[in-house]
Amino acid sequence: MKKIFVLFALFAFCSFGFAQEKYTIQQYLNIKSASSPSFSADGKRIVYLTNVSGTSQVWAIELPNGAPRQLTKYDDNISFAVFSPAGDTIVFGKAVGGNENTQFYTMKSDGTDVRELTASPQIRHNFGDWSGDGKRIYYASNKRDKNFFDVYAMDIADGRETLVYQQDGSNNFAAASKDGSRIIVSRSGTELGLDNNLYLIDTKTKKETLLTPHTGAAQFTDVAFTSNDEIIFGTNDKREFINLARINLKDNKMQFLDSTSWDLDAGAISENGKTMAYTINHDGFSELYSAGTKDIGKPTAAVKLPAQGIVGGLRFSNDGNKLAFSFSSAKYNSDVWLYDVQSKSLTQITKSSRSDIPQTSFVEPQLIKYKTFDGREIPAWYYLPKNIRIFSSSSDSTTQSIALITIKKSEEKTSLPVLVSVHGGPEGQERPGFNPLYQYYISRGYAVLATNVRGSTGYGKTFTHLDDVE
Repeated sequence: MKKIFVLFALFAFCSFGFAQEKYTIQQYLNIKSASSPSFSADGKRIVYLTNVSGTSQVWAIELPNGAPRQLTKYDDNISFAVFSPAGDTIVFGKAVGGNENTQFYTMKSDGTDVRELTASPQIRHNFGDWSGDGKRIYYASNKRDKNFFDVYAMDIADGRETLVYQQDGSNNFAAASKDGSRIIVSRSGTELGLDNNLYLIDTKTKKETLLTPHTGAAQFTDVAFTSNDEIIFGTNDKREFINLARINLKDNKMQFLDSTSWDLDAGAISENGKTMAYTINHDGFSELYSAGTKDIGKPTAAVKLPAQGIVGGLRFSNDGNKLAFSFSSAKYNSDVWLYDVQSKSLTQITKSSRSDIPQTSFVEPQLIKYKTFDGREIPAWYYLPKNIRIFSSSSDSTTQSIALITIKKSEEKTSLPVLVSVHGGPEGQERPGFNPLYQYYISRGYAVLATNVRGSTGYGKTFTHLDDVE
């Protein structure tokens, strides 16, 4: 998403007598990250993406504490890399020059025997997942007509491609049953990205069944089979927030599993369908939970994370005993972490370079809310340079008007420059992840106000649609 920075001066009481060492912008922009972990079939190694070489490439690491090894060395960024659930094969994707027309490749776990699966640089391919037996991959492609996306399967052994589902719309693969007899297709509705439907497709007869008839805008996300006859997913149909739900495919009846007043952010289910991990987007921060699929909705303690931050890329090992994910926060650049489901212990797997900038120098934001013209509260993240305190004349500690904020460090009167960051989209959400550019400006004495204006996701369906105007 594009960022728009607006510079203005907020006159207040402050002082810029910082004692901390100033690091160059090149150092900040050279801070590295790691994400998108995937387990080998035996659970003994992980592949992941990192930009340590300058572009996002595939690396591998032996668990629990092996040395990282680089598997790919391309000029172009790798967009994903996923181990087969059976065997020694990795499928990965990359596009030339950032043109978003992703092509698929396979390689062995040591990075050798790279083989091109698709060779159509004018065609876009959206990866879905492996089949349960590791013999096929599922994906969407606009090869039939560049205006529409159909769903395909490809046999990895011989590269044979099969058109699984054809329809003149924007279709994506969502999930496949363990035996491959059924797949779920997600089709975007009239409000792209904010409205979709799920369809059950019989892969033999091609019979299509609409699972999610609804009126108005509704999202159906993070679909997974728990068995051949049941799926779990998230939806905000007939409610404000995206909550967990299940559909019994014997009668196609939907049942909500929770009623959290925050959105489901992501979910993953173990290969045996018995364990689920999911994250809740609580005011921008991730809450991570792990539970049996039959126990979803029952009270459970959140996984204790290293800090308040953002979790992504959830992946289980085949036996369901380990969960890998990426974690980042305002003070933690993105790295891969491992959660042991049985011992409930958390281990950091990768340690991405911070370019010799001490972690203690990074600043965490304060969540503030200010009232707009109709009395609605707009959330924003407010980053202040170190050693500066906020004083507000508002009696409400959770709602502060920007105009009422004063800052005081000494009796010396000066002005505090503030960068206002307005995220693009317009849907989407500013979240408190690691932002090296913010940290650079903060180190130079700027404050940063990162807003979530009306139309942002994460605060309910009504708030997201407040910018639906002509």
